Amino acid sequence: MRVVKDGKERRKEILDVSERLFCINGYDNTSTNEILAEIGIARGTLYYHFRSKEDILDGIIERIINGIEIRVSAVANNSDMPVLERFTKAVLSANVDTDVGDMVLEQVHKPQNALMHQKMEHSLLEAITPYFVKIIKDGIALGIMKSDYPEEVVEMALSYANTTFDDSIDYPEEVKFRKVQGFIRNTELMLQMEQGSLLEAMMPMFYRR
Repeated sequence: MRVVKDGKERRKEILDVSERLFCINGYDNTSTNEILAEIGIARGTLYYHFRSKEDILDGIIERIINGIEIRVSAVANNSDMPVLERFTKAVLSANVDTDVGDMVLEQVHKPQNALMHQKMEHSLLEAITPYFVKIIKDGIALGIMKSDYPEEVVEMALSYANTTFDDSIDYPEEVKFRKVQGFIRNTELMLQMEQGSLLEAMMPMFYRR
């Protein structure tokens, strides 16, 4: 007997099963027929929620970004946490470091998916920028940061970090170390912070594995 589920629950089930199959078999090696068989639904039901396998991947990306936004917002709104700790933990919370995240990054890094990569980065920055702006404004209020353009500083820093520390780039260790130090120091300069004030907080974040 076929179980009837509401639209929201069915959509979640399709995404859950697709994520698992994509992680096990790879996105390219997973067919919609396998997804249908695993769930036990008709093709029409799948197409009601997602027009194609690419549309399913879009849904997975959207869910990842929503999860990141929830994590970053929880850190940004925690007024009991010191500003520099919030800033560092917010950056950590924005990291995509799961099997599903690795699978998605592997896909969007392919040359033919450049538009998807660009769309993902834009959506992520749009979602989390306001929370980093809040942290910086709190830092400005405390006198440990200074900027007339906090939103633009966040946009530049996050865009630079996305490009420079992209997981598809395998830097030699000495090159990565210099780039990390340069990123941290330039962030301090943009926020007119005391030299070294972010270094101790942020360096371990790049070498936590």
